[in-house]
Amino acid sequence: MKHRKKAGASVVAVTTAALLLASCSSGGGGTSSAGDGTGDVEVWAHQGKDTEVAALQDAVANFNASQSDINVKLTLVPEADYTTTIQSTSADDLPDVLELDGPTLASFVYDAKVAPIDSYVSQETIDNATVGNVNQGTLDGTLYALAQFNSGLGLCANGEMLDAAGVSYPDSIDSAWSADEFLSALETLAAENDSGYALDIKENYGLGGEWGTYAFSPLLQSAGGNLIADNKASGVIDGPESVAAMEAFQSWMPYVDPDEDDAALVEGRVAISWCGHWLYPGYSEALGDDLVILPLPDMGDGTKSGAGSWTWGMGSTTKQGAAAGAFLDYLLNDENVKAMTTANGAPPATESALAADTLYSSGGPLELWGQQLGAGCNADSITDDCVTVLRPLTAGYPVITSEFASALAAIATGDDVQSALTGAATAIDQSFADNNDYE
Repeated sequence: MKHRKKAGASVVAVTTAALLLASCSSGGGGTSSAGDGTGDVEVWAHQGKDTEVAALQDAVANFNASQSDINVKLTLVPEADYTTTIQSTSADDLPDVLELDGPTLASFVYDAKVAPIDSYVSQETIDNATVGNVNQGTLDGTLYALAQFNSGLGLCANGEMLDAAGVSYPDSIDSAWSADEFLSALETLAAENDSGYALDIKENYGLGGEWGTYAFSPLLQSAGGNLIADNKASGVIDGPESVAAMEAFQSWMPYVDPDEDDAALVEGRVAISWCGHWLYPGYSEALGDDLVILPLPDMGDGTKSGAGSWTWGMGSTTKQGAAAGAFLDYLLNDENVKAMTTANGAPPATESALAADTLYSSGGPLELWGQQLGAGCNADSITDDCVTVLRPLTAGYPVITSEFASALAAIATGDDVQSALTGAATAIDQSFADNNDYE
């Protein structure tokens, strides 16, 4: 079915994991060493979806079978407990290789729990990593981690419902709905729908958790605001641009389906869903050609989206750096990246795998996701042409996300926007002051 489109828009997806407030203490450098490139390599990973676990287990088994010098031993930790397990484990007791949720990396560098990897993985592996992948794993010019996959964020919509309501929609990054246009679309769609709703923002994920920050902090950045700048939140997270973005968000709430059953879009109760890449397979199966992927609203400074996901690093006290690096080279090759991204639907985080992926490459149904991820930046260096923004690369991120997500949840229920954001700013700045700006 051919749908009417507003000239020009974009697309997206995202993985998200719960991030708990870290207990950070300033630490020194690690004591990693190369070893002789043989022996046992201990690996920790989060226990994600069954398909992801199977892909990782296959990679480990195939690596062990491919040579006789290195034996990888894999330990899986439940996802809900994974980050706190690393936080509560001393550096001396961490494994040689460990998986890290991207936003937590800086806090583990700060606590001296991870080691630089650029001396251990091959230059070929580093050169093949996408720009966003390298940016996520780099702190103060040092590479600590690399990922198999990335993430993005956008809107998934039922084009048939949009057409029936007479709502035109964007078809490129540059033509994203403005905040006012988005509100107008919601009003029209809600009026045309028996449910009285138009939008699903995945409230069932919990707005007060990491989903809230990942999914909705891009609205601040799209408005010209941010979560933090120069280690200060006051005047930034609660500045006029950020307040305007959250006031717009609050104005959308009357049209939001609570989506307690996680089926608002597929059952037609709404026409638009705030969408991560893991939702695309199910939405595509349910809606077929009626599924359209759109950019998040442009709040004034261009559409922005989230990025970053699980990544791989080394424990700071490993004595098996060379062997661990050899395993990471294997884990990040095209075969294993493809297996993992097939398992979880995420965009590949290596250049060669991304270029070969029929979903994200030119002409593919998720081509715009690939384009969007190609226009990425860090939260402290947002440019006019940046679309996907990594969450702040600071050891203070846990308090930032906790306070912003709590404010977001309060705003969603009708609390005063300025007061909620100023409360978050005050708490963040106090935490940074108490911890010497986490430097």
